[in-house]
Amino acid sequence: MTASRKSIIFGVYAPELESNDERILSVASGPGHAPAGLRLAWSVSHEGRFIPSPQREAWLREEAVHARDAGAGHLVTLIGWERPAALSPGGRAQFEVHAKWPLGAVDSAAAEELLERVAEGVRAYWGHATPNDMVAGMEPRVPPPGRSMPERSEDTRSPGIPWHLGWLNYWSAAAARSLGFPDPSRDADLLSRARRTATGGWLVRLTEMPLDLGNPTHIDALLRGYKRFPRMGGAPIDRTFNGAS
Repeated sequence: MTASRKSIIFGVYAPELESNDERILSVASGPGHAPAGLRLAWSVSHEGRFIPSPQREAWLREEAVHARDAGAGHLVTLIGWERPAALSPGGRAQFEVHAKWPLGAVDSAAAEELLERVAEGVRAYWGHATPNDMVAGMEPRVPPPGRSMPERSEDTRSPGIPWHLGWLNYWSAAAARSLGFPDPSRDADLLSRARRTATGGWLVRLTEMPLDLGNPTHIDALLRGYKRFPRMGGAPIDRTFNGAS
């Protein structure tokens, strides 16, 4: 995959929506501040056509979040949906928000701010922003013969436990406690790239630059992360990554 085709995949996972839930509007307002100039101005029809949305807030109150925005010449997509209880961790329905933008269109600081704004706005359990090729690379692999299959996301014990590590990680205060983070004796490196949020959660940048499958240092950081947080995904499992030595 060429660098020009790489993108950042963004996802946050929150409690299910309630009637007239104001969190939908917080999703729309969050990207309006980070990065500067980003605005939600389009919706997408079922046929895939772009539709201007001048009455954005009224439209959002009636529809699930599903908008596209062109900022500084870059196309950014934002979509939200409800995951049913039967397919959610712990059997509890969730509200998910996902976004995608070209790698390099949003700098690291703005991506971190965007993750924080949206995650805290929807009261998310956890979230991440990660290059698209790394998202696939982080999925648990089929274990060798004689080893049990890893638990699927819907089988995890608690919705508050992140499913996987990302490049930028948002962990609510409850999620961080579940992971045992921070532990000053073990997390000095992560803490050097982490900060608290207004609600007591954490933003943790796993590596300075976006995760890269071709960078052995990044693969090592992921493997160290999973070793540090064996409950990631709901159960201790083995993970391998393409490009890992």
